[in-house]
Formats: sequence, structure tokens, C-alpha cells
Amino acid sequence: MTRKLPIIAVATAPGKAGVGVIRISGPQLLPMAEALFQKSLAPRQANLLTLRDAQGASIDQLIAIYFAAPASFTGEDVLELQCHGGPQLLELVMKRCLELGKDRGLVIAEPGEFSLRAYLNNKIDLAQAEAIADLIDAQSEAAVRGAARSLQGAFSNDINSLIEEITQLRILVESTLDFPEEEIEFLENAQARERLGTVMKKLRALREGAKQGKILRDGIQLVLAGAPNVGKSSLLNRLAGEEVAIVTPIAGTTRDRVKESITIGGVPMHIIDTAGLRETSDLVEAKGIERSWEAIRAADLVIFLQAPGASDVAQATEVSELKTQILKTLPSKCPVLEVNNKSDLSGLPIPSQGKNPPLFISAKTGDGIETLKQKILESVGWGGSQEGAIVARRRHLDCLDRAANHLEKSQQFAADGNISLELFAEELRLAQDQLGQITGKLLPDDLLGKIFSQFCIGK
Repeated sequence: MTRKLPIIAVATAPGKAGVGVIRISGPQLLPMAEALFQKSLAPRQANLLTLRDAQGASIDQLIAIYFAAPASFTGEDVLELQCHGGPQLLELVMKRCLELGKDRGLVIAEPGEFSLRAYLNNKIDLAQAEAIADLIDAQSEAAVRGAARSLQGAFSNDINSLIEEITQLRILVESTLDFPEEEIEFLENAQARERLGTVMKKLRALREGAKQGKILRDGIQLVLAGAPNVGKSSLLNRLAGEEVAIVTPIAGTTRDRVKESITIGGVPMHIIDTAGLRETSDLVEAKGIERSWEAIRAADLVIFLQAPGASDVAQATEVSELKTQILKTLPSKCPVLEVNNKSDLSGLPIPSQGKNPPLFISAKTGDGIETLKQKILESVGWGGSQEGAIVARRRHLDCLDRAANHLEKSQQFAADGNISLELFAEELRLAQDQLGQITGKLLPDDLLGKIFSQFCIGK
């Protein structure tokens, strides 16, 4: 990325709109900003101005706001132009800015470069930068609020607090390394084990919160699987609240995946209705079944839907074998929720014996659907509370998991009869490094580039 040159990009989404925003950021931007309008610009004041082309003809009447470094989003000089939102008009404004900024090296920004500069100039940390993208991509109200909290620094503050506690513990440990005969006394007097236990407890709570946050950010890939004609499409329509899949009494009606995104209890759900799983000589249906297995392999949760009461032993065996095949295909730790559909036709009382009684629903009448929704949330580990939730990524969870592993090892090295301050201190350092990667304090440059390349142009 061209981090020393001034950059420009359209900051609003593509397409027609009432207003379109163009953002320019770079060092010593004021002379170029004033050259655009032949007028001096005071910082942080809105100016209604006319932008003209090289021949003096008007391009657009717009609002220009100049932000002087370091009091800007990127920490550099920033010029924001609020134009009318026609795509062709924005292109003309961009073209004129690039003409006047050519001598200063003005170039079009790469994806995420504005946020990257804000990060490099210590305006935000990496977790906050990622929260900007998460706020834009949020799929539910809870996800919006969680991303906003992360952007405001709630997640970063928790991470930094843990890092500080580990740092203080490291200072105590490493200052005692020169006195090996006093190791046991040190651990007792400094309450090192107790302090480590407190840190681990806080980390566990943060990991649980981050897992909830990842669910809010990414949603749940929910796959409806089962034999033909058990009501998968009817269940999709019931959950979606509209007719998104074709339903007929003919087995094999669904020949390809049908996907619909909804929210259940504020949690985004990407529901995939798959083709009925069976042997078939129909090439089109066979392709759909192949895609169904692909969806199952990528699922976060599979609902294995069954019709009530197999008519004979052979059919019951076929259902059992299909269930076994699904379990073998699933990714590790992916739960399967067994659901019996068409309870309105069975005429049988719903069994309640055992710790996990069978779940009976009717996709046609809606009976049992609210219970099913609750079971779905429980199966994916949703805690139910959105209060104070933050939005987290897979990268964050991996760092937290590795930090927890290092703290567990440090606890082993501090255990009675197995005291090793050198290894205790080293595991503390490794845990601290993993936490530092979340906020970007200790992050390789190649990973940094990869993260920001996924951002929008103009962000």
C-alpha cells in the first residue's frame, strides 16, 4: 500500500443516491484542497462550494470539509467532499481531484487503506479497525450494537486489561529468576498462583463472550437435511415467514439448494434447504444432492428432519443409515438436531420420556416451531444475552484459545512439586503475545495486509 502518498476514494456505496462522499487523506493536504476551489478552508467547517473543471465549467455544487492532522479519522489531513450521488458525477469529481493532485502524488486508495492509516497513526487499534468493517456488514440489530461497542473500544479495553495483569505477573516472576532458592517463597508471598487463576477466569469469560460475538457477526449456517418429502421446504418457508421454496407432495421437488437468511432471537441464520438425500438416476437431482452434501460439510448446525413413523422396517433402516452417513460427513463439533415433522398427521401424543425427548413439529400448522427455534439457539451455543455483547472474528477466537493454552501450561509449571519459574515466565510471555495480536500490537505485516485488504474501498 502507498502509505506516504495522498489517497482518494469514494466512501459511499456504488449506485445512485442523494449524496455521495469522496474522501482524500494525506500529508500536507491543505494546499491541494484550496487549489480545488480557489478558496482557503478553515478546519472542521462545512463550506458550500462549486467545483469546476479545467475549462472553468461547473461540475457540481458540493460541501467540502477539511480536517487538519492529527484531528481526523486517519490522523492525516483529510478532505471530505459531499457531492450529489450520481455515479457519473462522482467519477467526474474524482477525475478533477486526481488532475489537481497529480503533482502531489494523489492516487486511488486500496481497499481498507483509510482504516489502515488510522491504525498505523494510532487513532484506532486493530480490533477497532475490524469493528468498522463488521459494523458495515452487520446482519442484525444485535450485531450492529456489538460492532459499535467494539469500535468504541470495549473489546480492546478487556484485552488490554488482561495484558496488563499478565505483565505485572511477569514482572514479579522474572524479577525472582536470579534467586532460585526463593521460588516457593515467592509464589506464596506474591500470591502468583491466585493471580494467575484470576487472569484465567477473566480470559474464560472473555472467550465465552467472543464466541457469542462471532455468532452475531457471522451468523449460523443451518442446513435442513433428510430424505425426500419429509417437509424440509415447508419448514424453510415456516421459519422464513414466506414462500421461498416450492412445496408439492411429489418427492424430489427440491433439486438444488435454496438459501434464505433470517434472524432468530436476534441471531442471523443462513438456512439452506437441501435436496432430499437418496439414490437417484436423475442427473439434475443427483447434482442437487451432491450440493446438499457440500452444504452439510460446511454447516454449523444440521436439522435432520424425519417424517413420523416409518411404514416398514426397510424404510426405518434407510432413515437410520442416512442419519449415520450425515454424522460421518459433518465437520467436527457440528451438532445435529433431530426433528420429527408432520405431527399434525401422526395422531400420536408427543413422547416426553428421557432427558432429550424427540422434538415434534408441524411445518404446516406451526405447532412446535417456537420450541424448535429455542432448540436451534441452544444447539449452537447462543447464551441468550445480547446486553454488552461484542462482535468477534475467528482470528480473535484463535488468539484467545492459544492464550488460554499458554496460561494453562504456566499454571502447570507453577504447580506444587513442579515449580519452574523460567517456563512459568515463558508461557506468560507467549500468552501475552497472543492477546497482543488481537489489538495489533504484535502482528506480522503480511497478516496485517490480508486483514485490511478485505475492507471496502473508501474505508
